[in-house]
Amino acid sequence: MQSIPLPSPIHYEIILQLLERQTMLAVNDDPSLRQQVNQLIITLRKAAAQQKQLEESCQFSSLEVDYRWSLNHLSNGQVATSD
Repeated sequence: MQSIPLPSPIHYEIILQLLERQTMLAVNDDPSLRQQVNQLIITLRKAAAQQKQLEESCQFSSLEVDYRWSLNHLSNGQVATSD
């Protein structure tokens, strides 16, 4: 069965938590920066939702999803090296 490589959902969660808990606090006094960070958060939430839809489409099409934890992650679970 063919598989499609996708980022692990945890990647979205880590970035969203960083932006919501730390970045937003750091820009709290600047409405312009706060707006930009808020737009970034919205965009990332949309990306995560779109990936979820893609995963559902893959499941419907009998494609497995191969969650990747890094660019060096191979489908067999090994880590690629740059020899």
